[in-house]
Amino acid sequence: MDHKEGKYKVADLKLASEGQRLIEWAESRMPVLMALREKYAKTKPFKGYRIAGCLHVTKETAVLVKTFVAAGAEVSWSGCNPLSTNDAVAAALVDEGISVFAWHGLSVKEFYWCIEETLKMHPNLTLDDGADLIFTIHKDHPDFAGKFVIGGTEETTTGVHRLRAMAADGALKYPVIAVNDAETKWDFDNVYGTGQSTLDGILRATSVLLAGKNFVVAGYGHCGKGVALRAKGLGANVIVTEVKPTAALKATLEGFRVMKMDDAAKIGDIFVTATGVRDVIVKRHFESMKEGAIVCNTGHYDCELNLNDLARLMKSRREIRDNNEEYVLKNKGRIYVLAQGRLVNLAAAEGHPSEVMDMSFANQFMSQLRLVEFHKKGQKPENTVHDIPPEQDQEIGLLKLSTMGIKIDKLTSAQEKYMNDYSSGT
Repeated sequence: MDHKEGKYKVADLKLASEGQRLIEWAESRMPVLMALREKYAKTKPFKGYRIAGCLHVTKETAVLVKTFVAAGAEVSWSGCNPLSTNDAVAAALVDEGISVFAWHGLSVKEFYWCIEETLKMHPNLTLDDGADLIFTIHKDHPDFAGKFVIGGTEETTTGVHRLRAMAADGALKYPVIAVNDAETKWDFDNVYGTGQSTLDGILRATSVLLAGKNFVVAGYGHCGKGVALRAKGLGANVIVTEVKPTAALKATLEGFRVMKMDDAAKIGDIFVTATGVRDVIVKRHFESMKEGAIVCNTGHYDCELNLNDLARLMKSRREIRDNNEEYVLKNKGRIYVLAQGRLVNLAAAEGHPSEVMDMSFANQFMSQLRLVEFHKKGQKPENTVHDIPPEQDQEIGLLKLSTMGIKIDKLTSAQEKYMNDYSSGT
């Protein structure tokens, strides 16, 4: 472990050159964020501002971090999941003088230690994926909101839900922008990113044939939809479980079998949870599963699979291959758990493809910039969860299309007039 007090703690600085190559690859696939870097490196709007980030330390995140630095920010970073840090990328960022406190496989205690280290800089802005950084500030450093922090952003569905609950309770002490709820994040990163990277993680951890398998997806939100679509594309027989009637209806009309988890547990070969809630698969489900069933989670937290229940059923456990643990049950059956029940797409694979993270992280950059602009104007948004402006979505979408060489039509002045003329009728 390489550690310099107050500056960084990462696994191995010797990995920096490998990490730099990974970052350069991501930069070649993230033209929107690179365009923002080129634009704002000249004016440096973040000069004098300190950003603390708690988000997966991947090659894509590194592109975002370097963009903030190029735009003048001082940055300190930690990973938002114990198993999602790419140690080579973390080393590369430290090699460029950026404070990083993250390594693959840290304990829960170490996870929160890393967050505390990023807060020693007294950040003006926070950037979260899961809201652990924001919650740590509110719980252990409530005075930071009045003294230093002017606002924050949140990357993922679970974190936004958590923060909206805080806001509804009157407990949120500074404004947070819900990057997750941007159209150019939610409908792309969550669907296409989660779908592809989850299947990638499963295949890396198992190398099983998906065609012909009964593939159970718990939750048919944006993430679950993406997983179901990709599994279907690889020839799996997809089954969806849901608690929301309209989501279940959508899954049904899109050609998937929908049933209760109690019934799906008996016939599933592979299970993926994507709900954001706890105890989706519990003792009775494990007990009814087929011999050799594979179980994993792609939600942010590791509580969707109740592995304590599974441990009580087991006779022995061993890691049979990377990110794949074989549980031998007392009844002689076997169940395989991937990535310790943590998000399989990042723990067992590399996370979402750079191309979709390009738009998500462009939203992060522009949302943080929006908070800075409010501050410079002396404006203070309400202490609640804010949506990004629709114009930002369209700006990012248009920029992404242009980098792909795609042109689209524009409304004529007559069409715009027609759309806004409420007196037009039959």
